[in-house]
Amino acid sequence: MATSRRVRSNLRVVGSALGWLVSGLLFLVICASVLVPRVAGATPYTILTGSMTPKYPPGTLMVVRPVDLDRVEVGDVITYQVESGEPTVVTHRVVGVGYRADGERVLTTQGDANKTPDAKPVRAVQVRGELWYAVPWVGHLGVLFSPDQRQRLTYLVAGGLFAYAAGIVVSGWLRNRPRPKARRRMP
Repeated sequence: MATSRRVRSNLRVVGSALGWLVSGLLFLVICASVLVPRVAGATPYTILTGSMTPKYPPGTLMVVRPVDLDRVEVGDVITYQVESGEPTVVTHRVVGVGYRADGERVLTTQGDANKTPDAKPVRAVQVRGELWYAVPWVGHLGVLFSPDQRQRLTYLVAGGLFAYAAGIVVSGWLRNRPRPKARRRMP
């Protein structure tokens, strides 16, 4: 009997530790992919192709923050619009900096896995920002879900984490609450 209690107690401890670990990891992923970019004015993008492998494989979430084009240097990773004003963006590394005949600064970019630089130079109006940080695999979720579904999923996960925390608090309170003393019956 004591052995089965010990086993249940150990399982409860392991289950609780795993629950906290998963909750902590989910919290970190949500912070890194949603909260921090919103607070910092950055934008998350997902790598869809293999042009930046091996460092940034498809499914990597790239968090990009605005940057002044004069601060961009060779070796920086930037996200830019393929055509100015169009929604399609590309994330590649800067391999060259130059100037057009009119004096405008332009960048030559290339994917890490590509053998040749991109055909067109990148102008300042196309640049969405430079890579701030990347989170591997998280971008797969962004591809699987629409923006509305991602928003609902974020609320669902956050609500689940709060419910789990509330459950832990309530179960601890129930376990440790003072219990009234049993009254003895008179014979």
